[in-house]
Amino acid sequence: MTRPKNSQAGFTLMETVIAMMIMVGALIVIGNSWSGNLMRIEKARMNSNMALLLERKITEIDLEYRGKPLTEIKEDDSGEFEGPYAGYRWEMRSREFEMPDLSGLIGGRSDGNTKNNEIAALIAKTVSEYMKTAVKEVTVTVIYQSQKGKKKEIRQSISTYFMDYTKPLSIGGLPSGMGG
Repeated sequence: MTRPKNSQAGFTLMETVIAMMIMVGALIVIGNSWSGNLMRIEKARMNSNMALLLERKITEIDLEYRGKPLTEIKEDDSGEFEGPYAGYRWEMRSREFEMPDLSGLIGGRSDGNTKNNEIAALIAKTVSEYMKTAVKEVTVTVIYQSQKGKKKEIRQSISTYFMDYTKPLSIGGLPSGMGG
């Protein structure tokens, strides 16, 4: 088949419009996935920085208070990080350690030996009271406030425990070392 001399080989207007619509759709999909990946990378960077700063701050606090009496540990403290971590800040809170009440576990035993149950309850009470005075819980929180968009705060916390090994342990009101 021969073509007429006036006809030119090429695309029609409709074919060109369809091809451009396909290209625009592909570019939108690629742009959205690129944007989503950038947000995930930013979030991973922020989480990594927060974990690093938590570890650094809890280590500083551990070195500052290790071996010192529990009364020297501050109740509250806070500050801001500098340099590349300018958008991050930290808070520290300390409180007495609260041991769970174990008496329900001990009193629930029904082995018929009430003397053993009483002794176990006394030991649980003594340990609980000792832990309250000899252990202090310290929680450090790192806070990041996004500078973009919603200005939402993101918090991550970690806790550690300081123990005063010099506190005497007395059982049942007896002086330490005379518990039998």
